[in-house]
Amino acid sequence: MTEDFVALDLAEVIAELRTELADAIDKGRNEALRFEVGPVELELTVAVEKSGTTGGKVKFWVVEAGVDGKLASTTTQKVKVTLTPRQSGVPGPPEVSGSELPGER
Repeated sequence: MTEDFVALDLAEVIAELRTELADAIDKGRNEALRFEVGPVELELTVAVEKSGTTGGKVKFWVVEAGVDGKLASTTTQKVKVTLTPRQSGVPGPPEVSGSELPGER
């Protein structure tokens, strides 16, 4: 994208979320108090861009909230994605725990 704002590939955002959840699970592995991870909902503003070539693909970019006015040539939409975390080879939903870190709510 050529506009002057930060746009992330939707797959990058989900991959980073996966990394953060895996880190939380790892940090809480030996804690007595654990929390089951339920569905994770992401509400994102995405820019939808379609290439002008024959057989062009549609691309979704996650953009910073409030940039709608800056996207004259790209359509923005709000989408809600619900993900249900699962761990490979582990029965049941994953669990996280641990002490609250600075900046967490």
